[in-house]
Amino acid sequence: MTVGNESCTAGPTSMSYLTCLTYILEEWTGVEDIGDYLSYAFYILWLLFPLVVVFVLPGVIVILFYVSILWLHIYKRKNEIKEAYSHDVWIGASEMVATIWDGHGRIWHGYELHGVENIPQGPGLVVFYHGATPVDYIYFSARLHIMKKRRCRVVADHFVFRLPGFRILLEVFGVIHGPKEACVRTLEKGHLLAIAPGGVREALFSDEMYTILWSDRKGFAQVAIDAKVPIIPMFTQNVREGFRTLGGIKILRSLYERIRLPVVPLYGGFPVKLRTFIGEPIPYEPNMTAEELATKTKAAVQALIDKHQKIPGNIFRALMERFQTQKKED
Repeated sequence: MTVGNESCTAGPTSMSYLTCLTYILEEWTGVEDIGDYLSYAFYILWLLFPLVVVFVLPGVIVILFYVSILWLHIYKRKNEIKEAYSHDVWIGASEMVATIWDGHGRIWHGYELHGVENIPQGPGLVVFYHGATPVDYIYFSARLHIMKKRRCRVVADHFVFRLPGFRILLEVFGVIHGPKEACVRTLEKGHLLAIAPGGVREALFSDEMYTILWSDRKGFAQVAIDAKVPIIPMFTQNVREGFRTLGGIKILRSLYERIRLPVVPLYGGFPVKLRTFIGEPIPYEPNMTAEELATKTKAAVQALIDKHQKIPGNIFRALMERFQTQKKED
């Protein structure tokens, strides 16, 4: 081995590191022309690098989730004694986690929140379009917590509660599964509650056309009526360009409809510009039916999409918006 390394620098000119590596590998393996194999391997790696990146970047979000969970466990251990004497032992931990996510949103997406003045002082139901991931909602919740010291509970799909290690995160941040009665109680206690009526189906199978997939769902409207609270429409610009799914593959759609689990692969994690827009509240009207309120809410979310999103969405354009100043209409 020493002789091989010395031969790399022997003579009037030194070999390049790649040539030296090739020479050593040929001596170790006894395979001739191994340099050709290495060149081919490097070419394949270079060719597939963009594909690898778009499927690896989403893992950063998963890592952030588990970093948040680890921090909460550490915080819980540190504050076990204080818990008996504090009305909310999780205040410090939730602020730290909100800071982590807000920092990620600022750095990676230049995240902005517009229309926060439309959120009422009291309870309200925030209804939003669901991107391929809920990362825009997480940024919104973190920014709201930092700006207004308010926590927004959220309704999540049942599969989220089965994710390993997520229990403490869901408890601290008030993530609930429902049912309708639990949502009404949350609002009656004076909290903000968020829900994406399209749910996992909209997340997986909507696309760059930003089609709202709510079907005939109106349960969220009935919750707002029963709790006598306003509905606040919300939409995040370029949310489909940050992450996309392979929902256009028919066999995956059929598989989801059969097992109701998010089996559709997603890709992306692109550092596109994200802006969340909060529309004017739709006030509670005792004479309005759930069907009418659901229709009105869908129209309000669609109006935000029409105003703030260029259709079809384009990843390159969304990336370039990182270098643009705030839109005049904002």
